Amino acid sequence: MKKMLMAVLGLVAATAVQAAPFVWPGGAQAAVTLGYDDALPSQLDHAIPALNRRGLRGSFYIPINGPTLPARQNEWKAAAAAGHELGNHSLFHGCSAKGPGREWVQPHRDLDQQTPAQVQEHILAANTWLQSLDGQTRRTFTPPCLDLKAGGQDYVTALRPQFVAFRAANPAMVTDTSGFDPYAAPVYFVEGWTAEQLIALVEKAASQRAVVHLLFHGVGAEHLSVDRAAHDALLDHLAKHKARFWTDTMVNVMENARKQAGR
Repeated sequence: MKKMLMAVLGLVAATAVQAAPFVWPGGAQAAVTLGYDDALPSQLDHAIPALNRRGLRGSFYIPINGPTLPARQNEWKAAAAAGHELGNHSLFHGCSAKGPGREWVQPHRDLDQQTPAQVQEHILAANTWLQSLDGQTRRTFTPPCLDLKAGGQDYVTALRPQFVAFRAANPAMVTDTSGFDPYAAPVYFVEGWTAEQLIALVEKAASQRAVVHLLFHGVGAEHLSVDRAAHDALLDHLAKHKARFWTDTMVNVMENARKQAGR
């Protein structure tokens, strides 16, 4: 009887958590984060000015070996001063060289040939470097290539105390606090998406009162790019409907969501 009662109470508790939708600032219907990886020139040349003109904020995941560093470091400082997040993307963008499409991974940056301790040192050093640019101690992390192992072993779990959240899971909508894990935030890779597809994605999030994370690389240039006009159309949509979409940095959105989820 006691076991049955405990099971019923557990079911009730689980149901209560399931029934706790997110409540976004200002009564917004969805929380949207726009993330940009690899510190590419088009992000400084186009994405940041486009965001600034519309009063939107994004998160930029910057490896120290990105193509805009060190020559344009002051522009990244200016981006941080304007309210954008400088996110951690490790020092040297190490990835696993295994599998199709990974021929570009250089041997000395192959995660399969490194230990978790080595990779963790790189990531913590990247935090120190980023703090020298923006003065911030709270930020989020995107594992390069979303690879979570070094030398076949998990390297990310030990880093959780150093970050508010990780972008590290396959695309999905997170609609309530029961499905929320700050260290497995699902992310949509939007390479080649049209304006209609991008807008449909955030509208789907609004219909579910969800949090949705978009991952960009090049904007009208470079690798894994999205068309500049499509990117601008999405920003126009978000800016036009600010009452419905809370568009902010990953660190701000995830801190808010963590408070709601009690995590």
